Amino acid sequence: MAQLIGESIGRVDGPAKVSGRALYVDDLHVPGCYYGATVRSIHAHALIRGITLNLDYDWSDVVVVTSVDIPGENVIALMTDDQPALAEQVVRHVTEPIALVAAPTREKALEAARNVRVEYQPLPALIDMTRSQGEDPRIFGRDNVFKKLELRLGDVKAVQGGVLIEGEYNVGHQEQLYIEPQGVLAVPREDGGVTIIGSLQCPYYVVKALTRVLGHDKLNVVQAATGGGFGGKEEYPSMLAAHAALLALRAGRPVKMVYRRDEDLRATTKRHPARVKLSTRVDESGRLLSLDADVLMDGGAYNTLSPVVISRAALHVSGPYRWETAHVRAAVVATHSPPNGAFRGFGAPQAMFAVERHLDKIARTLSIDPVELRRMNLLREGDLTVTGQVVKAPGGLLALDAALAAADEAPLPPLSPIPGGGGDAARRLPGRGVSVVFHGCGFTGNGEAKIKSKVILELFGERVRVLTGSTDIGQGTDTIFPQIVASILDIPLGWVEMAPHDTAIVPDSGPTVASRTAMVVGGVVDAAARKLHAALQAEAKRPGAFAELARARRARAPLRVEAQHQPDPTLRWDDERYLGDAYPTYAWMATVVDLAVDIDTGEVTYRRLITATDIGFALNPVLATGQIEGGALQALGWATFEEVVTDGKGLMLNDRLTNYIIPTAADAPEMVTLLIQNPYAGGPFGAKGLGEIPMDGPAAAVAQAIEAATGAVLNRLPMTPERVLEATP
Repeated sequence: MAQLIGESIGRVDGPAKVSGRALYVDDLHVPGCYYGATVRSIHAHALIRGITLNLDYDWSDVVVVTSVDIPGENVIALMTDDQPALAEQVVRHVTEPIALVAAPTREKALEAARNVRVEYQPLPALIDMTRSQGEDPRIFGRDNVFKKLELRLGDVKAVQGGVLIEGEYNVGHQEQLYIEPQGVLAVPREDGGVTIIGSLQCPYYVVKALTRVLGHDKLNVVQAATGGGFGGKEEYPSMLAAHAALLALRAGRPVKMVYRRDEDLRATTKRHPARVKLSTRVDESGRLLSLDADVLMDGGAYNTLSPVVISRAALHVSGPYRWETAHVRAAVVATHSPPNGAFRGFGAPQAMFAVERHLDKIARTLSIDPVELRRMNLLREGDLTVTGQVVKAPGGLLALDAALAAADEAPLPPLSPIPGGGGDAARRLPGRGVSVVFHGCGFTGNGEAKIKSKVILELFGERVRVLTGSTDIGQGTDTIFPQIVASILDIPLGWVEMAPHDTAIVPDSGPTVASRTAMVVGGVVDAAARKLHAALQAEAKRPGAFAELARARRARAPLRVEAQHQPDPTLRWDDERYLGDAYPTYAWMATVVDLAVDIDTGEVTYRRLITATDIGFALNPVLATGQIEGGALQALGWATFEEVVTDGKGLMLNDRLTNYIIPTAADAPEMVTLLIQNPYAGGPFGAKGLGEIPMDGPAAAVAQAIEAATGAVLNRLPMTPERVLEATP
């Protein structure tokens, strides 16, 4: 039988999605279903003096819920218990949920929400993250700091020679802009509990949150077909699920809540804004001597996942480079802005944009080629990262050489005509930029050991069913897991099926985040398949091929096995001092961007994007390529298109797809995507994680290319046409 792993098997969910048969949350129609809507704060910080209903409005078929109606705890459980499901006495950010309504139609629910009156007493608001730490008003703890950490490699103060080079780098918010807005359907159960069907990444996050809000665990969470997540459907669905569940239980009927795009943009989490200050010493040849880094991030009004985001930022701000000494200080602070949360890359893109631009500044200062500066300082086997982790099988040089070779092999595509005609092509200046990044795969430090991801396999006749809480949000999980099972058991792919991602039947496989699903959970699927074959042989009391033994027991009761992730016992991590093996392994990526800059308008046109990525082993090359190209285009959008514009209260003003601009197919350049096969022993068939690294490198390469074309030095994202023109000498 042909080896299925390593082949570009078509997506199992593809036919249903392209034919329109896939059911997303808003496609689900349940008899008697009501529609929910949210009453939100118009202030960044205020006391709630009262909530009343407009008595001139017909409330006869409308259900209203406020914080007093919550049967359990008024908290959305995640890392800390600071965020309420509904504001009680105070609001801490604009758009914070205060009350909920449900009505027979979506239109009436929205109308009813407008007839709920909230009386406020406005309070001073703190919006600027640089003024938050230790200042009033106090939002979180004693000092408005969600998490602060520090790590050291050697003593940076002892390094006095070389050239001192300092820089500051800033990035703003970014919206995940998944295709399908946030949506949840809550259906009351006969036992007094509730079933949640939602567009989400992490079903067990929702279970944890709802157990606290409802005061019981009579609930199950089912993932519907999900139109993308990018981190935006990691933690936020817990909030929406709580709202829908409260309304459904109060109304005694199903309630559906699907945000309109404008509400989704205004109210949900974004990428954390960041300011990164770097102070480095290098010798005259360009060898990196010391790194002194200060990373500051804006967490918004509630903690969400900010501690994990700042952790990964601190661990990646050194880039994939060798530093003799390093001192990293990092903090994420509270402001009266809407909370920020998970987004593809999880803090690493902000940090590595800064270090890559700083290497460009070093190269500029010392008159060294920026590519050769990177080549000289890239981590090699046996080197230490800033946490003291010994580097094994580094892929930075492999990726860099592969990307540069590809860039030299073929001529650049011609510049496309300027939209609308007109313009002088000679006034569009070409530029090329190069970046190199790495990304830690899996949870930081001891995270995977704590999660203890589980997978169950069941044999029914000749069919094997995979039960896992890891969801498919477009990346192809429901395709590669059956590929792993079928390859190991040497059976047709059609013999393997995925169970619904329903917490009533599937185990907790850990969250679908952190570039861990293929590598970590896929490894558990691998182990479960081998365990199932062994169990079948033990039952038959003889060795034999899986297919033969399965046919022989066709009429017997189902055979069921469970496997659990076994962390590498050789890894060591000190979570207090941030020292040791930060990640089981790293993915590596080099990016070459060719672009042109219109010197009259500052507009950037992308011509070609080349990426070379060491992902260990491509379980399904076409899906891996799709992940990289999609993530890289998202990074190009972050680089030059996407800017969240807010007012003085933190309210997003450009809350439409007409004015929050992302790259479309018309903006996408020619893409050359190289997969470097450098197998990792700890992953299934050698696979590493790859979902996040495409977000890490392109923005810095774009900045370098713009500088090469125009001389404009840009250290703030996004690099809009206005900023390009302003910075051009």
